[in-house]
Amino acid sequence: MTRARVMVSAGVFLLALAVPSIGQTPDDRRETPSIPHDMQSPAQAESGPVIVVRPDLSDEKMADLYMARKEYREAANLYKRLSDQEPRNPVYLNKLGIALHQQTALSAALKYYQRAAKVDPLYADAENNVGTIWYQRKKYGKAIKAYQKAITMRSDMAVLHSNLGYAYFADKKYEEAIASFRRALAIDPQLFEHGTSRTGSLLQDRSVGDRGRFYFLLAKSFAQAGNVDRCLLYLRKAKEEGYKSLSEVQTDPAFSAVLKLPAMEEILAPKPADSPQP
Repeated sequence: MTRARVMVSAGVFLLALAVPSIGQTPDDRRETPSIPHDMQSPAQAESGPVIVVRPDLSDEKMADLYMARKEYREAANLYKRLSDQEPRNPVYLNKLGIALHQQTALSAALKYYQRAAKVDPLYADAENNVGTIWYQRKKYGKAIKAYQKAITMRSDMAVLHSNLGYAYFADKKYEEAIASFRRALAIDPQLFEHGTSRTGSLLQDRSVGDRGRFYFLLAKSFAQAGNVDRCLLYLRKAKEEGYKSLSEVQTDPAFSAVLKLPAMEEILAPKPADSPQP
């Protein structure tokens, strides 16, 4: 069975990594093409254009289309029908969980994620999504365990390491967070620049409280990975968020490669509002 390994936005902080094919676009469904005039028989030409009816979408593709349109209640109804028909299909159970998750029905979503993981103990997508529920509930220890379990199944998925990093960060385990972000960036250096989407089966949570510290840790992760440009980018973001400990870059060995760059003088300079008043 082929599984779509994609992320879905759940709430305001969940976003997707890629979009699976769903067979048809909304425009495809509205189209009612006719046979060109020069290909019609005389009888057809006299009676007007012949409408070609496209085959109906399957329930699964229609449910995916509802998800893409953000019509989560309709999607949940179809995924529920599919999961009732095939109760041991982990993909249907997981997607039903996501459709419920989008409606903030977290308890119901968790139930279906856990059922999907039980049906297929190696289904990393469902185990990851279990982690996103605990993360949203601020049960960071449980989230960490779920993400770690998912990683044992699919250690090559950057988003799993990223989610683990966010959970460590929320739990104030900053060094573990940096290590997880570094592993995520080693797999996908563009991870934090991906856009958003609304379909798929793998969730990512990027909600954080202390954004200044978070950006600083990302800058440190990029510095350790040798990516100077993104290190400077996130140091600037940390400064914009009002992070008060930017001076740490002057004593932290991780930043030794960027410390002497001309851009660092501007980054370390006090913001105009922070300058002493005459």
